[in-house]
Amino acid sequence: MNFLSPFSISIYAILALALYGLPIGYAMIAATILYLLLAGLDMGLAAEQIMNGMLNSYVLLAVPLFLFSAELMNLSKMTDHLLEFCDMLVGRLRGGLGHINVVQSIIFSGMSGSAIADLAGTGKVQIEMMTKNNRYPLSYAAAITAATAVIGPIIPPSIPMVVYALISDTSVGYLFLGGVIPGLLMAAGQMVVNHYMAYKRNFPVEKPIPLREWPAITWRAFPALMMPVVLLWGIYGGVMTPTEAAAVAAAYAFIVGILWYRNFGMRETYGAVVTSARATASIGMLIASALAFNYVVTIEQIPEVVKSLLAGYQLSANWFLFWVNIILLVLGCLLEGTTIILVVLPIFIPTAKALGIDLVHFGVVTVFNIMIGLVLPPHGLLLFIAQAISGARLRDIIRDMMPFVYSMVVALFIITYFPETVLWLPRLLGYKG
Repeated sequence: MNFLSPFSISIYAILALALYGLPIGYAMIAATILYLLLAGLDMGLAAEQIMNGMLNSYVLLAVPLFLFSAELMNLSKMTDHLLEFCDMLVGRLRGGLGHINVVQSIIFSGMSGSAIADLAGTGKVQIEMMTKNNRYPLSYAAAITAATAVIGPIIPPSIPMVVYALISDTSVGYLFLGGVIPGLLMAAGQMVVNHYMAYKRNFPVEKPIPLREWPAITWRAFPALMMPVVLLWGIYGGVMTPTEAAAVAAAYAFIVGILWYRNFGMRETYGAVVTSARATASIGMLIASALAFNYVVTIEQIPEVVKSLLAGYQLSANWFLFWVNIILLVLGCLLEGTTIILVVLPIFIPTAKALGIDLVHFGVVTVFNIMIGLVLPPHGLLLFIAQAISGARLRDIIRDMMPFVYSMVVALFIITYFPETVLWLPRLLGYKG
């Protein structure tokens, strides 16, 4: 390997700029331009790759629409009614508020497709509910709230799976289906950990909600409960594509807020548009920079080099998946998830194909893995959001987070080596892979 080649220098540039504090998206675009300059290639190629990638990717429209729908759900207080409904179901158990956290994230995941939207949307309410009258330690409330938010991008819809579909040419619908059982498995592991911690640390049992109040609570939460049903029925009933489902989610959240709950107007809607647009711009910058840098990776034939290197070690599919999981877990501690999907996974996908690994299975496993990185120190984004929302010390949040991380890693290896946990549902509904 030539450590002074244009490609090597571009990698040094990314690392140096990122360490200096420049956002990774800008660092990748700068490195791409530097590579083209050093290689004597047309400087307009970077812009051309970005435009071709963005304009030909209809599926990317789902990203701003799901973010917008999540903002509208928070405006309408739909999430508050959802929490009340979850309290009705599992609040009476030991550590019930922790279980509420998990169940709420399972339901909310069927609406937003984003871990950040889940944590930012309901996190503050959940943490305040758990810490009221010192019922739960602040750090534990922040930790479990961040951990359960990871369920959001696993159970459909899922923004990271939309991005993976972009780079792998895999069906978004079948990826969504493949995430259902792994997401529920992740949630089950978190509930087991919460149950154990509740008895170990003697967390309180909440007062049961009388049965006579159940119908009213269910009715208030009804619009929130119906949203995942509408979306999933529409996608898998052949009525709409996942991108169209994102538009339906935004329209549904708007109509429910305006006509059912009647608690926001056009001024608040404009605020939701601005907030979701800013989040979309951030994600779009990453996607654009990755599309440009992936052109550099393609020119240098990095996927083929990695494929040849791995072939020299004669790895089986299982050993390949093992090392991919280890690499992604390490990278997840350091890099943002979308960056890993867009820059790192395209290197592994050709080898996965050559080894006969199903790309829906591979996609769900890698997205599951990368989402764990959101709660891993030192970079885990959800850790910092949970700290900002709660005010707890970061080291205390990390300490209380680790049992949940262990449970998620166990679930990761289950779905890795038992592919039917991912593929059973897609195959049930027509997937031929």
